[in-house]
Amino acid sequence: MLNAAAIADKILDWYADNARDLPWRADPQPYAVWVSEIMLQQTRMETVLPYYQRWMAAFPTVQDLAQADLQDVLKLWEGLGYYSRARNLHKAAHLVAAELEGVIPSTRKALEKLPGIGRYTAAAISSIAFGADEAALDGNVRRVYSRLFNIEAPIRSTEAEKKLWALAEALLPQSRAGDYNQALMDLGSAVCLAKSPTCLLCPVREHCAAQQLGVAAERPVKGKKKVIPHKLVAAAIIRREDGLFLLAKRPEKGLFGGLWEFPGGKLDEGETLTETLYREIIEELDAKIAVGDEFGVYTHTLTHFHLTLHAFLCTLHEGETPQAIEAAEFVWVTVEQMAEYPMGKVDRLIAMDLAKQR
Repeated sequence: MLNAAAIADKILDWYADNARDLPWRADPQPYAVWVSEIMLQQTRMETVLPYYQRWMAAFPTVQDLAQADLQDVLKLWEGLGYYSRARNLHKAAHLVAAELEGVIPSTRKALEKLPGIGRYTAAAISSIAFGADEAALDGNVRRVYSRLFNIEAPIRSTEAEKKLWALAEALLPQSRAGDYNQALMDLGSAVCLAKSPTCLLCPVREHCAAQQLGVAAERPVKGKKKVIPHKLVAAAIIRREDGLFLLAKRPEKGLFGGLWEFPGGKLDEGETLTETLYREIIEELDAKIAVGDEFGVYTHTLTHFHLTLHAFLCTLHEGETPQAIEAAEFVWVTVEQMAEYPMGKVDRLIAMDLAKQR
């Protein structure tokens, strides 16, 4: 029989002694909690903390964020990845400022109407910042519950999802949801680890079905591992006679939307790297180039694919004048000026390597 009160009490008692000292917890204002939850989506705490501090210094209120230029927002986010989070946060701030008189909604349903906020994030914000009785189910909490109740279905399956949300709501202590949700997050981060859980330190180990059955290390059950495709990409480092380099801005929507890059793209079947560059620069900038020496090879792994990018030194054919066709816009800049433009990881590495050769 589920002893919800006993489990919740023990987790809350553990939290009182072991809660992480996080900057938004001392005074959990809605905007601060919102920013922290968006940054923590698919990103580790130790990575997020310095970004959060810089963000709050630059955009201390939702009104400040709403008034900021998207390029400044993306620049501050650079290196944190999953850039749609930054674009959605900026877009949502505009909506709050323009349509809600600057007041962040307090209910889960209302929060879910804002760009970039789903069920979990809305529940976390409403419970932590507003004291709402809402269960929040993130990766850490899923892991804790999958072990506590020995969930045998694959963790991301519909069956497991229904069970986990039902359990999360059944165990939620009234009027303590914010602390309880954060306690579960901390428990998953510090004790109920993905690998080598420290079960002896767990405050609810006597309630843990997976621990009693000796299968804690096998929970949560993962589904079949997806094969991650590999993409081969070519990029053009186009230099003008005056020493300036061309950077192209990606369209706002899509992968790396709004960021600046050395133009190029993915190889089509049967193409060589050089042929890819000829085609891509015509499609993006309506210009013909001469492809020179290879400058470097860069690898990067994203959530859905592995990337290998070959960068080539290039020049425009005489008389060619680029036009922004598929690129949102383009600029000619010095190597030093590249630091001012928000870029993805690989393009930033290219810019840094160019700077080293100065």
